Amino acid sequence: MRKPKIGVALGGGAARGWSHIGVLKALAKAGLEPDIVAGASIGAVVGGCYAADELEALEDFARSLTRRRIFSFLDFNFAGSGLISGQRLGTRLERHLQHIMIEEMPREFVAVATEFGSGHEIWLNRGPLVDAMRASYAIPGVFKPVKTGERWLFDGALVNPIPVSVCRALGARVVIAVNLNWDAFGRGAVIPNLEAAEEITIEPSEAAKGGGSAVRQLLKRESAPGISSVMVDALNIIQDRIARSRLAGDPPDVIIAPRLGSIGLFDFHLAGEAIELGEQAVEKELDDLGRAIDCLTPQPVAI
Repeated sequence: MRKPKIGVALGGGAARGWSHIGVLKALAKAGLEPDIVAGASIGAVVGGCYAADELEALEDFARSLTRRRIFSFLDFNFAGSGLISGQRLGTRLERHLQHIMIEEMPREFVAVATEFGSGHEIWLNRGPLVDAMRASYAIPGVFKPVKTGERWLFDGALVNPIPVSVCRALGARVVIAVNLNWDAFGRGAVIPNLEAAEEITIEPSEAAKGGGSAVRQLLKRESAPGISSVMVDALNIIQDRIARSRLAGDPPDVIIAPRLGSIGLFDFHLAGEAIELGEQAVEKELDDLGRAIDCLTPQPVAI
């Protein structure tokens, strides 16, 4: 019997997105290569390379990154609409992908972006692949927006962090969602009457000794967090809240959730660890994937 069309929705999560490489490799190894790929932010970068048969080249690049090399790609631009112009990263992408048009790729692919001003969710499924990737990962305030046609576009994870709805719209019968932030515990909590909460105190002897990690974290909070920390954490919270809502309204058939709590949003040099965690997450869900595909495979009708 012909298997149902499989779609994979690759979520945003900055450096954690390297785990998407491991997810896609493990799915292919299990004979479950997706027919449709939809991605937001870093999910659009990995998904686009996969759809263009350039995933191996992306993996080689990711594994080659060091802290020093990452810094070399950051072309700061304090006078523009983003702290980083993104030209160096764009040039790197163009070396491998500059002639690739989305509509000519062997697999269906959509990069999700957000329109500046209107906030509309834009699905990029035609035109240059590099432009679609850059628009989808353009984090507001960090990367400058990308102009596509008459629109200025930035990070798609602001409107659809894990684009399950895109896969459904393109006809996917089985949708696999990859959530990079599921283990951010406490994001959905509500703390009423904060003023009445019990105060946390640190004994002088503990403070003098330096204490454990929890004590050090409390001591750090005496000074306000920096602008970059505030910006990134705010975006992460927004994306997490939106993802929870959209997944509840349009749930996937299977969720793959790599355990990425040890990898920070800008730890791009930890690609090897992230890829391995992605592969492990797929292996844990293979039974559920098999059941979902079996249930949704059309059965012959007896005459």
